[in-house]
Amino acid sequence: MIYEGNYKGEGLKIGIVVSRFNDLFTKELLDGALDCFKRHGVENIDIFKVPGAFEIPFVAKELAKTERYDAILVLGAVVRGETYHFELVANEVARGIAHVNLTYKTPVIFGVITVDNELQGLDRAGIKSNKGFEYALATLEMANLNKEMKKIS
Repeated sequence: MIYEGNYKGEGLKIGIVVSRFNDLFTKELLDGALDCFKRHGVENIDIFKVPGAFEIPFVAKELAKTERYDAILVLGAVVRGETYHFELVANEVARGIAHVNLTYKTPVIFGVITVDNELQGLDRAGIKSNKGFEYALATLEMANLNKEMKKIS
């Protein structure tokens, strides 16, 4: 038997955690994700705004603990600067989200872009494509796959 998610959004409850820092990019990522969810029939979405990317894992963990969401999408942007701060933030956010994914029963989709400069950020947040839309598709797929997996457990 093959189990696979789909892009049906009807009846799903989605949580989104989005960073306000680097909002030039995160606003566009959020808009792309919301467009995707709307096109696929998701009507129940809660959005939680946090100061920066580093704060994303905490809120994602608290949402996952509630088991109220079929999936959680996290959106943020970390832009390389002149210091080691970029690596610290990017690594710890990824580690935090991985921990939430492995600890709780709600899939969390990692939608934090890490870029070397603003042009790369603009490319990923809407000029060439909108990764927010793509991350939202992954969110739908994982929410539906998780529902299927619950049926067999």
